[in-house]
Amino acid sequence: MTVGLFIPCYVDQFYPGAAIATLQLLEKLGVNVVYPANQTCCGQPMANSGFEHLTGGCNELFIKNFAEFDYIVAPSGSCVLHIKHHIHDEKQPEKAASVSHKIYELTSFLTDVLKVTSLPAKFPHKVGMHQSCHGQRGLHLSQMTELVAPYYSKPGSLLNMVEGIELIELNRADECCGFGGTFCVAEEAVSVKMGKDRVADHLKHGAEYITGVDMSCLMHMEGILNRQGSKVKILHIAEILNGGPLNP
Repeated sequence: MTVGLFIPCYVDQFYPGAAIATLQLLEKLGVNVVYPANQTCCGQPMANSGFEHLTGGCNELFIKNFAEFDYIVAPSGSCVLHIKHHIHDEKQPEKAASVSHKIYELTSFLTDVLKVTSLPAKFPHKVGMHQSCHGQRGLHLSQMTELVAPYYSKPGSLLNMVEGIELIELNRADECCGFGGTFCVAEEAVSVKMGKDRVADHLKHGAEYITGVDMSCLMHMEGILNRQGSKVKILHIAEILNGGPLNP
C-alpha cells in the first residue's frame, strides 16, 4: 500500500508539526508514504467564495499529483471534503472520480482502512476534542447530537487509545467554532463570538489542550485563547496520536 500525503496550505505554512506528525504516525503503522513535492492548494477557498469555475488548474494539478496512489490521506476534514465532492476534470473524468473515492481524512483512514486498535502513544493531559463541521457533518467522522442515533466518534476512539489522556465532556459537543473559512473574514463579529463560546466550553471543563482534525478551526480558537491570555494550547490530533508535540 502506497499513500500520497496531501498537506493543506495553512498546515504547510503555519503548523508544519501537524504534517510531520501525520507522516511519522503513518510510517509507524507500516504505511509507505510519498509526499508529492509540487502539490499546491486544493482550490477550496476559491470554491467556497463562489469561484469554483476558476479551480480547473487546481483540479488538474491535484489529479496529476495523486491519481496513481492507492490512497490519499490528509490531516484535514475540510480539504478532503472539498476534493471528495468537488474535484472534476472534463478531460479525465475517470481519474477525477477515482481521486474523489480514495482520499481520506487521517482519522477516517486509521479507523476505516488500517482498522487501528491500539497506538503506542502517551499524552497525560486533559484534552477537549473539537468536532469540526466539515468532518462531522460532511465526512461523518462523528455522530451528530441532534440525531436520535447510536453515538460514535472516529477521532474519539483513537484518542481513547492514547495512554494517560483524559478527554473532557463538553456541554455542546458538536457546536461550530465560527471559523468557516472566508466566513471569519466576511462575518468577523459573528465568527469571533462563536469562537469565544466554543473556547469557553473547553475552559469551563478544565481543558489543558484543545484538539481536532482541522487545523483551521484550531487556529481560529488559538487566536482567541492567545488574546485572552490563556495557557490552554491547541494541538492537531495527529500530534497527540503520534505521542505529543515535536520538540523544537
